[in-house]
Amino acid sequence: MLVIVAPGQGAQTPGFLNPWLELDGAADRLRRWSATAGLDLVHAGTEASEEEIKDTAVAQPLLVAAGLVTAAALFPQGPAGQVGAVAGHSVGEITAAALAGVLSEEDALGFVRERSLGMAEAAAQTATGMTAVLGGDPEAVLAKLAEHGVTPANNNGGGQIVAAGTLEQLDALKADPPAGARLIPLKVAGAFHTSHMAPGVARLEKLAPTLTAADPAVAYLSNRDGEVVGSGAEVLARLVSQVSNPVRWDLCMETLQRLGATAVIELSPAGTLTNLVKRNVKGVATLALKTPADLDKARALVAEHGSQETTTA
Repeated sequence: MLVIVAPGQGAQTPGFLNPWLELDGAADRLRRWSATAGLDLVHAGTEASEEEIKDTAVAQPLLVAAGLVTAAALFPQGPAGQVGAVAGHSVGEITAAALAGVLSEEDALGFVRERSLGMAEAAAQTATGMTAVLGGDPEAVLAKLAEHGVTPANNNGGGQIVAAGTLEQLDALKADPPAGARLIPLKVAGAFHTSHMAPGVARLEKLAPTLTAADPAVAYLSNRDGEVVGSGAEVLARLVSQVSNPVRWDLCMETLQRLGATAVIELSPAGTLTNLVKRNVKGVATLALKTPADLDKARALVAEHGSQETTTA
């Protein structure tokens, strides 16, 4: 069973879209989406500086657009019938929703625009941040986070938890870390996937009723609990609430294993999720689709592992 995954914020690097713009139609698609996304996607993916694309309002639309452009190159007729399941990490869930046919590409870009602006505004209200906590006993790590009032905003499996909270809470955690764990402060604008993002949820709650959400054409895995969601309305509701809820990528990987995934292709800017899958899901072929030079290998994986559809967990 073939699975397509889409990365989240932080995967982007300056100029990563340059080689993709050499493909016929790619630049036209990005220019067409730019008005909906509220920014020049071609510039953001080719000429913008590292600092520019760290901006939440730039990074999130750029990532969704990049995923859709690279997916179109791999699946000109769409992934249905070839892909068994799709999943995304954080903002990558919007890419996955578009690939599954839940949202149109235009609606996905409009949704991520509102999401990014809402999260940026929420982050500006309170000084918050995120810190990667690597290693340590999982239960002891969670207990220490709770002790300092910090939220485990991402659980990426394999002993990788991202803690989020106010800067004061994170400083306290740094001074009193979990035993055996290594802490790495992340360069993000705020405490994403926590209650601090509630204003962003409110913004999306106003947008959601204006969108049409179709039921997924392929199995869609949710960050909330790793389970397959078969209702388009439920996918959309989860995309709204996801902004202030933790990302359980660990549970998504458990579900991939349970469903019998045999190959995972990560859309550009790829590498983060395939590395996690390699470490946590044994016996699965992986490919990071970083540039068009990887398309032949990706097509070979599609030919070998595709055409198995999955609809239940």
